[in-house]
This record gives sequence, C-alpha cells and structure tokens, in this order.
Amino acid sequence: MERHVVDDPGVISGPDAVPDALTARATVDEHGTVTGWSEGAERLLGYAATQILGRPAASLLADAPTASDLPPFPELPRWHGTLALRHRDGHRVKARVVAHRRTPDTGVRDWLLVSAVTGSQPYPDDDALLRQGFLLSPFCATSVHDTDLRFRRSNRSALGVLGLSDDDMRGLRLSDVLDDPMAGEVERLMRRALETGEPQYMENHARAPGETREHAWAVHLYRLEDPDGRVLGVASTGHDMTEQYWARTRLQLIAEAGKRIGSTLDVTRTAQDLADVAVPDLADFISVDLLASLDDPHEEFPAMPAAGSPLALRRIAHRSVYPGNPEAVVVPGEVDEYPDGSPPVESIRSGHAVLRQVSEPAIASWVVQDPLRRSRIRDFGVHSVMAVPLSARGTTLGVAVFIRHRHPDPFQQDDLVLAEELAARAAISIDNALRYTRERATAVTLQRSLLPQRLPEQAAVEVAYRYLPAGARAGVGGDWFDVIPLSGARVALVVGDVVGHGIHASATMGRLRTAVRTLADIDLPPDELLTHLDDLVGRLATEEDTERATGSGETTGDVGATCLYAVYDPVSRRCTLARAGHPLPVVVSPDGTAELLDLPAGPPLGLGGLPFESVETEVQEGSLLALYTDGLVESRADDIDVGLSRLRLALSAPAASLDALCDTVLEAVLPQRSADDVALLIARTRALDADRVAAWDVDPTPSAVAEARKNAVGQLATWGLCDAAFITELVVSELVTNAIRHAKPPIELRLIHDTSLICEVSDASNTAPHMRRARTYDEGGRGLLLVAQLTQRWGTRPTPTGKTIWAEQSIDPLEPPSAV
Repeated sequence: MERHVVDDPGVISGPDAVPDALTARATVDEHGTVTGWSEGAERLLGYAATQILGRPAASLLADAPTASDLPPFPELPRWHGTLALRHRDGHRVKARVVAHRRTPDTGVRDWLLVSAVTGSQPYPDDDALLRQGFLLSPFCATSVHDTDLRFRRSNRSALGVLGLSDDDMRGLRLSDVLDDPMAGEVERLMRRALETGEPQYMENHARAPGETREHAWAVHLYRLEDPDGRVLGVASTGHDMTEQYWARTRLQLIAEAGKRIGSTLDVTRTAQDLADVAVPDLADFISVDLLASLDDPHEEFPAMPAAGSPLALRRIAHRSVYPGNPEAVVVPGEVDEYPDGSPPVESIRSGHAVLRQVSEPAIASWVVQDPLRRSRIRDFGVHSVMAVPLSARGTTLGVAVFIRHRHPDPFQQDDLVLAEELAARAAISIDNALRYTRERATAVTLQRSLLPQRLPEQAAVEVAYRYLPAGARAGVGGDWFDVIPLSGARVALVVGDVVGHGIHASATMGRLRTAVRTLADIDLPPDELLTHLDDLVGRLATEEDTERATGSGETTGDVGATCLYAVYDPVSRRCTLARAGHPLPVVVSPDGTAELLDLPAGPPLGLGGLPFESVETEVQEGSLLALYTDGLVESRADDIDVGLSRLRLALSAPAASLDALCDTVLEAVLPQRSADDVALLIARTRALDADRVAAWDVDPTPSAVAEARKNAVGQLATWGLCDAAFITELVVSELVTNAIRHAKPPIELRLIHDTSLICEVSDASNTAPHMRRARTYDEGGRGLLLVAQLTQRWGTRPTPTGKTIWAEQSIDPLEPPSAV
C-alpha cells in the first residue's frame, strides 16, 4: 500500500495539498493503518512520518476504546469528537478531531483526520474579530433593533443600502427611515419575532435610498437574547438576491411561455401570447411584427428586399404596461416601413438579436426622420431597446422589439438571452401556424372546388344548402353533398362524410363525389350504388395500406366514409333511400311535423362484404327532406339525441324560404363553432300533375308502333307541343320498335312533360341496348344513333321488372310545367 506525507502537494490533492504546520492531518485506510502524516501531526504528537506510516492508528490512542464506544464508522460520511492521544514522549494529548470519509482519485476509500495544533481555546481578540466581521460585511445588510423596534447599530452594508449613518438612524424605526409600505410589513414581522421567538422571513423587491437600481432582498428577522434568556431586541439581515431573483423570474417566464405560447394554430393569438408573457416582467412594451411578404398565403419563403432598402413589416400584436398601448405608433394589422440600419431591420437581416440604448447613434439616426416615433421615445422616456428576430427552420419571419421606459434598469445580456428564448419559442409556433394556414387554405380551396359551385336545374325539388368548414384546430374535413338530376324527372340527393381532416380527406371526398355522380348516371338503385361505392373505398384503403407498408408515399390514416343516397320521383311522389353508417334524414310533413325517417343503418363505406338495404317511402308534396352530416348534431358537450331534438325543432319552425330555414337550423343547432365540418341539404318536394304524365300499354306486335306514334302525337297536341311532334314520332317509333323486336312484354310507353319532354319505353328484358356503327348496306342499326342525335340526352335504367329506355328533348313550352 502506498504511504506518503500528507503535506506533499504532489501526492495529496484538495485542501490538505497546502502545507500548514498549524493543522495536524493524517490519513487512515479502512483497515485502520496510518497512510499519511503531516508536519502539523508531527508537531501535535511528536512522531515523524517515517516513524508512524504503516502502523495501526489505534497505537496512537492513550486508552483502548471498547466496542460500545465506537461509532458506526462505515455508515458515517464524517465524524467529530475529542480523542485522548499518546504523545511520543508518553504524555496524554486531548485533541478535537474532525474525520472525513472520502474516496480519493485512486478509488480506495480512507479517512482524513484533522486537528488544530493550537488547540480549541478562544483567543482574546475573537470577540473583536466577530464584531468587525459583522460591522464590515459588504454582502449582508444587518441591523439590530431594541424591543421598541428602533435602530441601535447597523453594519457597513446596511448603512450603504439605507444611505444614512448610525447616528442618523439611531432611535428611529424602519418606517421612519424608509417611506415605503414594505417597511410596515417588515416591522410587523419584527414584532412577531419578538413575541414568538420564531425567526421570520420575507422577500421584497424595491429600490433603497442608497441604491441606484431596484434590488431583490431576502430578509431574515430573529430575536436577540442574552445568555440568561433576557430579550434584548431583534436583528434584521438583508441578503441581496437580485441575481437569483432575476434568474428565477427568467425561469418562470420561460415556464409560462412554454404553457401559453403555441397553444393554438392562430398567428395573431400566438404573437399576442408572446407579448403577454414578456410584459411587464421583461419589458414595458413589446411589438411583434411579421414580414409583409408573408401576407401571400402561397409564399412559403418570404422574399427579403435588397440591402439598403426599407423593410415592410405588418404589426401582428403588441402589449404595454399602460392601458391602450399608448407607446405604439402602428396599430395591429397595419404595415409600416422600417429603414435600413434600424434595430428591427438590422436584427432581421443579420439573423441575430440586437441590444441598443436609446442614446446610441443607431437609434438617433433611425428616429430622426420619424417625428412620431421620436416623440413617443421622448414622452415615455424610452432608454433601452432589444430587437430579436423571429426565425424558425432557417427562415426569418419577422421581429419582436422589446422596450423599457418605466423600468429603470437597461436591458442586460441576460435579458437578451431570455428574449431570444421567448422569441424562438414563438417563432416555431408562428411558423407552424403559418404552415397550417397555408395548408388549410389549400385544403379549403380544393374542397370548395370539389363541391357543387351551383346547383343543377331540375324541377323535382326546391333545394337550399349550407356548408361550414371545421374550426382551425380540427382542420378541413371531407364532408360533401350533391344534387344530381336523373332520368324520368327524378333527382338524387347525396350527403357524405369522409373520415379525417385535411387535404387527404378533401381529395378522397372528391373521388367519392365523382364516383357517386358516375354511378348515378347509370341509374343504379341506392343500395347497389352504395355497394359499388363501398368497393371503391375498400380499394382506396388497400392502396393506403400498401403505401404505408412500403413507405412509398405519404400516408394520413385510415380511409372510410359514411353516405346517404336518396332518389325522389315527382311523378310517383315516392322516395327511395339507403345509407351507409350515416345519420338518419329528417322528413318534415306540410303540417310541420318533423320525424326521423327510419332506415336500415348499413355499414360505413370501406368495411366490405356487408349488404345495404333500400327503403321506399311516399312523400307528400311540399314536404321537406333534410340531409346532413354528423358535425351538425354531434358535440362533446351534448349527446347526439340532444342535437337531433334541436334539429327537428328547428326544421319545424316556419321560415320565409329554404335559405332562411338553413340559417335558422344552424343558429339553433350550432350555438358554437363546430369542431367538425357541417353539411346541410334541405329539399322541398314538388309533384307533377297527373295531366303532365301520359302512359300507354303497347302490344308486342309490329302494328302497335303506328298506334304508339299516334298516341304520342295526340298527347303533344294536348300539351301544345306540336313543334316537338316530328322528333317525338321518330323517337317513339325507334324505341317501341326495339322493345318489340328485342325485348319481352309487357311494354309501356310514357311521356312526361316537365321542363323538358321525356319519352320512356319500359319492357321486361334486362338487356340494355347500345349504339353500333351500321355499314353502308345494312338495313338496321341506325335507330339509336338517330335518337342520340335528335335528343338532348338518352339512356337506360334498370327497373325491378326489366329496364326503361328514355330520351329527353328540350322544349319551349307555351306555359310552364305545373309542378309546384
């Protein structure tokens, strides 16, 4: 084991590395062997290092200790007490010993024992030394007061803080010396300390008469007694903790900023949160400005004007210690130009924070050409300015300017570091808000472009609608609606809701709306249409899963949707509906009774393999059909039944128009901004008079074609549509002939006089006709081509018993159709 002289600085590090013959030092390992010995130890016990190193430490004890006398050394970090030691010459030495258990750099634990060679008896000058230490302390402002709380003596630090001498203050109370409410609180705590004997503590922040700036003080108050317990008075000690106070304030500001800044995706709110956090603890006034070029929602990286050019900044928020922000020269929302060289521009161009005193030439040259700003600086006594850039992800977005005028202390470097921390937090949140705003604007634009720009002309229903995008926090969703004219004067009403929010949901909504229109164009029944739509959503979900598994594209969650599809026929006054996990529609009868239409729920789109079921119901003329998305009736605050009850009540109320009814419904059902998109479609049903529809059974013989033409022409004459007779004859002849030749009976011819003239031929065959190109010498094959050329549009639709072929031609009626 290595043994050494303790005083050797090359061997021992720490406090015992400095030779000191007045302190006896020795080290003992965990086995009780002396491993170190100092010159002071030799003076105390007479042994030289060479004589004691390696010997048991117990050999130095005058009396062998019993086991019960030994403290639990392995558990102690330090021990102190009086030991009876044996001097080399044999006499006993009583020594006060302090033993430290330690682990030196060698990693081997041992004990360091120290004792004063001079003994522990006080010196005659100790009291004078203590008194001078108290009186001359430059850091702790201490005063002693009698039992009447009157000054008796103060040390140098207290005299400097109070700005008076002992003779000036003796016999006065603190409230006599300081004209501050804080003095009364200190005296109250002094009385409590005198009465209870319990030390009192308080903190305050004030500018003392002998100081040029405010200080934070930690004040301790305690009762003074003589050795007999007689109360002599009370002492007060004030520790200047200004640096700790400001450090704690800065930490509190940073913590507050972490909780408040960035809690929303709103640029203005985020900027105002920064201003609210900074004032009044850091600054007396703050302004938050963003580059005016950010006003362009498509400008992701704002352009920076060339050096020497002024910079246009838009005021987003500001805050002052005074109500009304009187220091401001720009109101929020306005744009102001800042000249090159001004602190805001210097900060933005350099990308670094700038700290300036108003007396500096840079400030003077800035405001010399701005009389209003110069007058505000003069009137409010602005003396210190910090300009901190708002930078995020390598892009500078704007600047925050911090100003002091009421606070007497100028900004320091620590203040600049704190301002940079606050600005960095705000900049990230503002950049997130700007990015979200751009993305949301893109999503809203996309969504609105995919929704109907105007409703198509049709006479089956009168329609009004409302669409409200979700609030900023939720993002744009995938709700949609549509009104689709169908053959036979019918109309399809559609409302759907795609799962999720954002551009992905809007794009999926566009694909589904297009698919619904395509499927509606081939006149599929509602249940079959939803089945095809379910297959499409399933394929989209599979594509999404593939992209997620391969990492080949951006994925945004599951694909799913709900949908309600309804087809209304004004001729039969019947409505066929089917839904895929969508809320039930509301039917309001002409007498104002509003009821939920009971439909089979059907699974949401995308589950696959589950059937959908259609329901056909008769609807009275003048009834209302209300289709909507769940955002209208669902909320976190209320159950969906509450929303449905409000909806039914609102729909039952009289309204001047359907548009007014839409507004009434939204106001009644949505008292607050919805967290989800809201689509509302209200349709008032119309009906065609029986005299506007004519139908004939057709014999499945060739001779029946002439009879069918005759009946059609006669009906046109009754309707005053003789100008359409020639084309109608050709259409009737071709469609009836095809049905007789290629289809199965029964065959029916029907004419509908709506906003157009519709000719329909129904049969019992499921085979759909198609146009073909006839060769030069073919006797047939040109009929449907003629129909397509002569009419506005034509097509076929399936029926429960077969199919219907229809053709529609424009007319100029002498009187409007009687559909109401």
